[in-house]
Amino acid sequence: MTLGQTVRTPVQLQGCAKTFPDGTRALEPLDLEIAGGETVVFLGPSGCGKTTTLRLVAGLEAPDPGGRVLFDGQEVTPLPIEKRQVGMVFQSYALFPNMDVAGNVGYGLRVRRLPEAERQNRVAAVLEMMAIGDLAHRRSDQLSGGQRQRVALARALAVQPRVLLLDEPLTALDAALRERLRVEIDGLLRRLGVTAIYVTHDQSEAMALGDRIVVMQQGRVAQVGPPRDIYFRPTNRFVAEFIGTMNLLRGSLRGGWLQLPGGRLQVSDGTPDAVEIEYLCRPEAVTVTSPGATTLSGRVASALFLGDRTRLVVEGVGQQPLVAEAPGRRAFRQGEEVGLQLDAQDLIRLPT
Repeated sequence: MTLGQTVRTPVQLQGCAKTFPDGTRALEPLDLEIAGGETVVFLGPSGCGKTTTLRLVAGLEAPDPGGRVLFDGQEVTPLPIEKRQVGMVFQSYALFPNMDVAGNVGYGLRVRRLPEAERQNRVAAVLEMMAIGDLAHRRSDQLSGGQRQRVALARALAVQPRVLLLDEPLTALDAALRERLRVEIDGLLRRLGVTAIYVTHDQSEAMALGDRIVVMQQGRVAQVGPPRDIYFRPTNRFVAEFIGTMNLLRGSLRGGWLQLPGGRLQVSDGTPDAVEIEYLCRPEAVTVTSPGATTLSGRVASALFLGDRTRLVVEGVGQQPLVAEAPGRRAFRQGEEVGLQLDAQDLIRLPT
């Protein structure tokens, strides 16, 4: 039994801003095109405007005058949520405690007045797809966190949405379950090919699920791009420091070498000599070696064993401690001298 062919609905936001009645400006004018079947993740700290954007797409909020929301080229701005044919998964899941699983999943279909036989078939199909058919007659308050999440997804998918909206759906779960369900959601979205907008503050979720990531900062878009571009090629300091761990290397540049307190690094990007210049690098780009084996060194301030790797904080390299990662089998002592190797291609120079 199947749910039928998924419609890949493009979504456009044109000049969508949001100012609340008390004057709070939650979102600056936003222009964004989302391709049909694409998964776009809005990522950012609390209060950055990501959930407000999701609610504009859903029809739970109206944009400021002049803003437009379009599905497949047709404007839906004046339409309420029940007219937009969207499926939505909330952080709290919002299941009805007085209904069993089948009742929760079929609720949206009943509101849409689908015939009883078609409704039952659709519910059975989506329960089977989510591998929770054996829970059909269990009350929602008797479910585990992971089961509730699957029911909420099943309910959103049962209406065959043009756009699937997910608002921090894994936040309430423990780390191990969150990791497992993240993989399940990724597989589900790829299999269905539905247009999806996912809101999270979790960088790992964003990297794992997004075809593109929209990084938000104080109601504005800081950067839009594929996960690898966001991680390896941030376009501004906010994105660089918000996504993962980033090291700052500040020194003088002379003859293609960055001069630092702990030695020097070769730079190959053609940047002219400068009295003071900044480069960034990721911890995993730094290779820990024997002291004296490279042109850069420092002292271990702390070593955090993480099982598969050891995360080191190394002092004396630059004006700030540098974070590096080494294989977990090697032990390090506080105060130990280490050499550090870093390829020029792993240095990130932000636009000035």
